[in-house]
Amino acid sequence: MGATVDQYLQQLDAGRRPELPETTTGTVRLDVRSGGCTDHWYLTIADQHVGVSRSADDADLVIRADRAIFDRMARGELHPGGSLLRNELTVQGDMRLLMPLRRIFSGPTGARHPRELGRAALVGRTHTPARDERS
Repeated sequence: MGATVDQYLQQLDAGRRPELPETTTGTVRLDVRSGGCTDHWYLTIADQHVGVSRSADDADLVIRADRAIFDRMARGELHPGGSLLRNELTVQGDMRLLMPLRRIFSGPTGARHPRELGRAALVGRTHTPARDERS
């Protein structure tokens, strides 16, 4: 994963992203503030694909934050929803697109989904009979 949001978005694969719900469609503009300037990134989400361009066009959801916040999201250190609750970023528009953004900015390298960890723990357990089976 890139060290900055710019590096991450530039290398974002335009291929199919099965982790995105098939029904998710919309546009997201990221307004990245740094040193009195704002860089704009425009994401188009449709059919489990994400297109990335540089544009200040209107979008279904506009997310504004300092570059340091977006950089931490790109590294998997921050969750967009948590950042919103801590007032680290502001949003305007269709909030339903905020949670799929978490799947675009995936977690840290080597991170695993909690369900995967639970399944792995279950595989390691030995079968113990239920109370009714013990008699």
